[in-house]
Amino acid sequence: MDYVVIVEQGNTSFGAYVPDLPGCVAVGESKDEAMELIREAIGMHIETLRQNGEVVPRPHSSAVTIAV
Repeated sequence: MDYVVIVEQGNTSFGAYVPDLPGCVAVGESKDEAMELIREAIGMHIETLRQNGEVVPRPHSSAVTIAV
C-alpha cells in the first residue's frame, strides 16, 4: 500500500504525518531523517492496529501542488 505522507519544514526540524493514519507522525532533524522515521512509524502503526483487531485504513488521500 502507498500512503500519502505530508512533510512540513519547521524552524529547526521536519515533521511528517500520514492523513490516512491518524496519529501516525514523525519528526527529524532533516527531511531524510523524517522520511526514514515516518516509514518506520507507518509499519508500527499498522502492526498495532492489526494486533488490536482494528481495521487498517486503506490509502485514499492524494496530494497536489498548485502554483499561484
